[in-house]
Order: sequence, then structure tokens, then C-alpha cells
Amino acid sequence: MTEAQPLAGRVALVTGASRGLGRAAALGLSAAGAHVIAVGRTQGALEDLDDEARALGGERVTLVPLDLTNGAGIDELGQAIFQRHRRLDVLVHAAAMLSQLRPVAHVPPELWEKMVATNVTSAYRLIRSLESLLRASPSARAIFLTDSQAARPRAFWGAYAASKAAVEAMVRAWADEVDNTPIRAVLLDPGAVRTKLRAEAFPGEDKDALTNPAEVAPMIVALAGEADPGPPDKVLSFISWRSERRVFATETP
Repeated sequence: MTEAQPLAGRVALVTGASRGLGRAAALGLSAAGAHVIAVGRTQGALEDLDDEARALGGERVTLVPLDLTNGAGIDELGQAIFQRHRRLDVLVHAAAMLSQLRPVAHVPPELWEKMVATNVTSAYRLIRSLESLLRASPSARAIFLTDSQAARPRAFWGAYAASKAAVEAMVRAWADEVDNTPIRAVLLDPGAVRTKLRAEAFPGEDKDALTNPAEVAPMIVALAGEADPGPPDKVLSFISWRSERRVFATETP
């Protein structure tokens, strides 16, 4: 471990790594020295991620093309990580879906079931399959990306907001269960970020006014290496974290 690569030797799994926040997190963790296991649905995008990680001087990325609604596939992934690494130090769960905004009464049952499977059940299956690997780490960090809609839902966001609220409740309960282990769970709200999901919700929005996913990566790297982020009683805000860093930079002589 060095100052340039504070996560050297650590093993990190990132979901949603094909694009957006997941991709940025994977690149940031790789550049910080971690061996990244990148999970995404698109093989080509994962290969591009590996090429970029190596071009930036990071570790070679292990690519896992996997749809997270495949629970058996998540179990197999856990077994593969055990066989190769015996532990997992960092989990970043960035994968999520929105699929159009609409009134709750107008959400088709098949869309609801897909939303729950992608946003909620996948988080449960990851916890179920990876907890023993995280317990084997001397200081495991499980970072779940969430959204302000979970606490303050607005019209037409009902299905998505409900799925994020469910994940927050589950992560908080799980964090309490593993409080006496090396695992520390984190709920992170990245704010308005330039992602495909954001574009689905606000197609006419000025993309240049949004946070670049790469800006969030340093916070994820910092959380992955932090001594103890504490219990996830509150959702951590990227906007607040960035503001604090700017104030510190201004005050430092």
C-alpha cells in the first residue's frame, strides 16, 4: 500500500460497471491499486473498461458479464471469488434501473417485478452470497448507492423510490447484524449525476450542468479505505462531501 495506491492488495467487486457511476467507481478503485471484479450486462463495455483501467496504470480488471436478476449467477460469482481470493474487501453496488416515470396505479406488474428484482432482490442476493467473503476481510466496506427519492419521493417516482427505500432499510438492518464483524455498510447518495438513468428521468436536462460520474469516484475510493465510516444511520451525500473538500482546500495555506 502506498499513498498513490491506498487500496493496493484489496479485492473490490463493482456492479453496474459497464457505464455511469459503476464504471467510474471501478476505474477509481483500480487506479487506487485494488483488484476490481467488474460486473455488468454488456461484454463489450466491460472490455473497454479493462482497457481504460490499464491505460490509466491500474490493475487488470476481472470481467463478469452478468444480469443481477440471475440469483444463481450471483451465487456462482461468490463461489468463484472464494476459490480465487478467499475474501472480498470492497463491494460497490451501483447497478439500478428506472424505466420511465409513471403514476403508481399505471405501473405494469411485469415492470414492477423487474424493478424489484433489479433494484432490491439483487442487493439481497449480493449480501447473501458475499457476506462470508466480506467477513474474511480485515476491514470490509459495502457501499450501496441510493437516491434522495427513497426518503422524499415525488409523483411518478413511486416504484423506483419504493425500491430504493427497501434497499436502505435492508442495508441498515444488515449493518446492525454485522456490527461486531469487520464489515461496515455505507449508503451513498451521489446526487444529480450524468448517467443513463438520470437521462431517462430528465431527457431535456442540460447534461453539462450535472456531476460527472468520475467526480464521485474519489469519494468511493475514500470510503473503501476509511478506518470506520460508522453505521449507515444517515445517507452520505456526495454534494456535502465535495463541499467540505472545497472548503478545506480553500482554508489550507
